Order: sequence, then C-alpha cells, then structure tokens
Amino acid sequence: MRDGFHFYEPHQGHGLPHDPFNAIVGPRPIGWVSSQDRDGHLNLAPYSFFNAFNYTPPIVGFSSIGYKDSVRNIAATGEFCWHLATRPLAEQMNASCASVAPEVDEFALASLTPRASQVVGVPHVAEARVAFECRLSQLIQLHSAAGESLETWLVLGEVVGVHIDQSLLHDGVYQTAEAHPILRGGGPADYFEVSAEQNFKMYRPG
Repeated sequence: MRDGFHFYEPHQGHGLPHDPFNAIVGPRPIGWVSSQDRDGHLNLAPYSFFNAFNYTPPIVGFSSIGYKDSVRNIAATGEFCWHLATRPLAEQMNASCASVAPEVDEFALASLTPRASQVVGVPHVAEARVAFECRLSQLIQLHSAAGESLETWLVLGEVVGVHIDQSLLHDGVYQTAEAHPILRGGGPADYFEVSAEQNFKMYRPG
C-alpha cells in the first residue's frame, strides 16, 4: 500500500461512503439523447457516460447501464439525436431522466419542444443551442476483462447533421463557454458549469 494513498480493487468494493469512480472520471459531458420507437413514441433521456470518439466521420457515443428505452429505440430505427445540456436547460434535462413508461413523452414531461430534424427521422430539442443528428454505427454489449457479458450497452453513432445557435459562432469559431454547458460530476447530485473564467490556452509542442 502506497503511503498517503487510498487503494482498492473495485471487485472487492471501494470502502468509501460513495463510489469515487464517477467523480474521478469527470466532470463528464452529458449524453442528452432523443429517440423514437417504430410507432413514433418519443423518448428523451440524459446519460452521464458520453463522449466523442472520432473526427472524420464524427462519431459520438453513450453507454446505457441496462437495455433502456433509448437503446431499444435506436436499435430498432438506427437513429438518434444528441443535445448540448446547458445551464438554462438543466432543470428540463433533469426532468427528462424520470423513470417512466416507454409510451410517456419526456419532451412533454420536461416542457420541451420537439423539432423535425433535417437528415434523420428523430426530432431534436428545439430549445437546445446545439444538436447532433446521428445514425447508429455500432451497438456493443460490454464485457468484463474475464469475458463476462455485462448489462451495459455502448451506442455509437455517426453525426450526420449539426445544429448550432449562430450566436455561439464568433467569426466562424465556436465559443464553448458562451453556451454554458453543464457536466456531470461525482456524488448523487453534482454538476459543473463551464465558464470563460476557467479557460486557459496550451498549444501542442511543435
């Protein structure tokens, strides 16, 4: 045991009041995902395991612990939309994570407006300042190092359409902080907001 460090093997438990894993790997972007089933029932849900994985073509992905409505819908239709969760929409984003029946429309539950997309059939959140239209590229059930199948699915999608509020573009350059994105932290209720005061620049070595 290294002096001054807490060490644990996850399969034996962390020995702390709250699992630190989610707090260490964070803050994390929020995968706020809209989907619909084959009958047109809409679903909107946030996922805290989300990120971007490729430039060309752009690919984003989120992980769902359990085969939830979002995964089921995307597997059936091959389409979804991602939305930037921002501070002004934080309460609506949180409302959309309620555990409700598949036929319940979380757009209505969170008082949000579904807007028809340009490329995919799934509508996106009209109030979101950034939205990606995506087509499913891979749906992967995760496995442990021992090869055990986990009840967790990784959804990867190619971004085929991008909506950006023009006020976030200054001379054609996207301004991250001006959107006030929120990120998921550790603990049962922790979030963080990106602000311009936190910005610093560091260029790669030539």
